[in-house]
Amino acid sequence: MCILSRSISMPNLTNADWLERDTRYLAPTYHRCFEIVTERAKGAYLYDVEGNQYLDFTMGIAVNNVGHCHPNVVRAAQAQVEKLIHCSAVTRHTMNIKLAEKIAEIAPPGLDCVFLNNSGGEAVDAAIKMARFVTGRPNVIAFTGAFHGRTLLATALTTAKSHYRQGYEPLPSGVLHAPYPYCLRCPVGQIPGKCKLECFDVLESMFAHQVKPDTVGAILIEPMMGEGGYVVPATGYKVENGYMQRLRKLCDQHGIMLIIDEVQSGFGRTGKWFACEHYDVVPDIMIVAKGIASGFPMAGIVSRKELMDKWTMGRHGSTYGGNPVACAAALASIDVIEKDNLLENTRKMGEYFMSRLNEFKLQYPFIKEVRGLGLMIGMEVADETGAPDGVLIEKLVDECFKRKLLLLDCGIKNHIIRFVPPLNVTKAEIDKAISIIEEALPAAIAAKNAAAEATNASTRTKRATAKEAPIG
Repeated sequence: MCILSRSISMPNLTNADWLERDTRYLAPTYHRCFEIVTERAKGAYLYDVEGNQYLDFTMGIAVNNVGHCHPNVVRAAQAQVEKLIHCSAVTRHTMNIKLAEKIAEIAPPGLDCVFLNNSGGEAVDAAIKMARFVTGRPNVIAFTGAFHGRTLLATALTTAKSHYRQGYEPLPSGVLHAPYPYCLRCPVGQIPGKCKLECFDVLESMFAHQVKPDTVGAILIEPMMGEGGYVVPATGYKVENGYMQRLRKLCDQHGIMLIIDEVQSGFGRTGKWFACEHYDVVPDIMIVAKGIASGFPMAGIVSRKELMDKWTMGRHGSTYGGNPVACAAALASIDVIEKDNLLENTRKMGEYFMSRLNEFKLQYPFIKEVRGLGLMIGMEVADETGAPDGVLIEKLVDECFKRKLLLLDCGIKNHIIRFVPPLNVTKAEIDKAISIIEEALPAAIAAKNAAAEATNASTRTKRATAKEAPIG
């Protein structure tokens, strides 16, 4: 035991040292994006065990909305640890009551009752369980390209990539998928900005061809697609009768619960508390997680009290849901967003960031679109044929990493970069990121071309060898 203790506390271990131990003891199924090991983080910056500083525009995949280790969040968590860490369902406690009240205060009108758990996937499961229980209807419609989590039911709802589903069949039944309103790559071949939302007609036609509406308990949608591509649905946020508004009307018409998944888009990420506010659409159930608690395990669903009251006692639960320390961190995070006016900063910095990224679009024709809401921004690229160019994005992310900027890709072919800086990001930090990207883009193009040439050379060698080989 003493030997193990000394080995764990050995100073001056490198990234490679830690990665070797990671490989030995941690399951490989959990993918990490970069081959470094983080020691600490502060604000918009992350530091590895070798002391390297990285400008982090991933924020733990849209979790650390107020930046890494915000001092107010740290103090709130430290103070709570000294008072109460856990009591589960044995008794009630003050912190989850306070948090539920605060969420009800900032949520869209009428959403005034909260169930708390630990992760987005759990919250998705809870939302579907509630919808099925309250409506008595078994079926759920989700959208192609969506990502809703890693639990088995959330996996059935997820179609961002097939490998999230592969190997887990048979997946839970009662789940159908409609095309997401993805204008740049329209699922029904229409011209963006000139269509009549024919993609919505496909959704409606499902009631004639696949499932009766009176058997559908819920329709589940991301108000801005996350893992599937950072897609704003059908530019509906600019018009009165866009996709989201029509979806709300359709659900009302058939008594279907509209569930909006705000796991990645919530708590100020888009410049409003919740992305559904951009469309003036209020869901029946809203799913929250990620940005709520600055990295502490916290998630939940928010609905109307009259609906929650139909989900009777004991029909669902969570051992660690609404943990007092996580609640304290969530309350502090919300307080920082309010007092530091971070919704306004998100809107202003989002506009500025997108304007700078659009400068690249003018310079590089392979950049097909810069899109987003607030500081949830995507940049999509395509090759000379118009096909998604995941290779270029892979090289660009790698070249930015070499220059100490952390970015993430997304999309079916990993052909989109998503930018998720903290909500309190400064103009100087955005300018620094832009400077790195400006330098990295030509390097990424060169790296892609070099890789293609190496592949072509290898192919030519194999063909030449095959021709020279004796026959018979």
